[in-house]
Amino acid sequence: MSQRIDTSGGKATSINLFSFKAPHMRVFHITWFTFFLCFFGWFGLAPLMPIIRDEFQLTKGQIGNLMIASVAMPIFARLIIGWLCDKIGPRLSYTYLLILGSIPVMLVGLSDSYESFLIFRLAIGVIGASFVISQYHTSVMFAPSIIGTANATVAGWGNLGGGITQMAMPVLFAAIVGLGYTSPDAWRIAMVIPGIALFIMGIIYYKYTQDTPEGNVLELRKNDPEYKAKQGDSASVWSAFTNYRVWILFLCYGACFGIEITMDNLATLYFVDNFNLSIEHAGIIAAVFGGMNLFARALGGYFSDKVNLKHGIRYRVILLGLFLAFEGLGMMLFSTMNSLIPAILCMIGFAFFVKMSNGVTYSIVPFVNKKAMGTISGIVGAGGNVGAVMAGFVFKTENISYQQGLWYVGVAVIVVGLLAFLLKFKEENQTADIIMENNTKAIEPLAAVN
Repeated sequence: MSQRIDTSGGKATSINLFSFKAPHMRVFHITWFTFFLCFFGWFGLAPLMPIIRDEFQLTKGQIGNLMIASVAMPIFARLIIGWLCDKIGPRLSYTYLLILGSIPVMLVGLSDSYESFLIFRLAIGVIGASFVISQYHTSVMFAPSIIGTANATVAGWGNLGGGITQMAMPVLFAAIVGLGYTSPDAWRIAMVIPGIALFIMGIIYYKYTQDTPEGNVLELRKNDPEYKAKQGDSASVWSAFTNYRVWILFLCYGACFGIEITMDNLATLYFVDNFNLSIEHAGIIAAVFGGMNLFARALGGYFSDKVNLKHGIRYRVILLGLFLAFEGLGMMLFSTMNSLIPAILCMIGFAFFVKMSNGVTYSIVPFVNKKAMGTISGIVGAGGNVGAVMAGFVFKTENISYQQGLWYVGVAVIVVGLLAFLLKFKEENQTADIIMENNTKAIEPLAAVN
């Protein structure tokens, strides 16, 4: 099946899931799978924390510090990585990140104290910047009418790794123990495996993807020294930091993705402590939260694209505000559940809106300022980690239970949802993109991209 192409920039205007010949779809599939594996390195330790807590005799405050460490480093890494994508392209940026990021994942087993473990947790957190590259790369490859769905699907299927990790790592740990290793040795050996996988994916990403539909940035720049994957200038980059829309989206992403990675860190421990489950059973339940990414984040991007085509970008904003409000209400309800089955059902409910809010947020990002998209993607992506850090400070507080913390954070999410309604856009900019794209499709025949 051939792929529709927007000749204004070679961007794909459709998603053919079974295509691997087109550079657009190679990027699509390799990017989501790479991001999927990144979660095994980034959060592979989270479902093993009950074991690690016992070994290092960690306090609630120390566990909170480790949660904060895992999500704090990507704040800075995400701000830098968007700029790096503009400079050398997403292909090389991802390659360097994967290969360098795999090192602390494989070596975290050398930890012999809380302090050394904290340092490794900080270093591993750099892998969280992978999200910005994933969104940047699909934004370069797909046209405006499909960009929300493309970004949300890639991110959603990648984020699915956060759920599978919760289930797979305890099983891997148990299998290693079954081979005769002690628990302290088993969690260390288990972390070597995702480290190796990330190193291999760095090589695959370099070999089988390209930066843009036209080719790789550094090669294109040989012919045009001023070439950029996304056209922009220093003034445009600076305008990203002074645009109020960027900072509202920063808060919104903190209220959805920030909650997602907080739950990735907390869920197994929460179900172990509150419902007296084994880490294997708690990990399976926690995996359900991340498993919603299989469809929910993509669904958020899809709904956003649909309402935009019918009613304009203003309805993307309305959708975001509503989804965040429902997410916050769901968190508050989940925090009151004392029985296992109702707690699982509430978790599934608020997880659905967490993921859809993620998808809608990044369906709006490409329309804030197209000349500084890498920078804006980095800022908004960093917002997700800032949200997780703020939640981490709530959950590390000794006199606040995890249930109380979830209630307080749920209230904060609702407040941010209300702020989302303050976003304003010029509808004519979005309309021009769609008219240009439709005109291109009317003139150009279907073409296969090789």
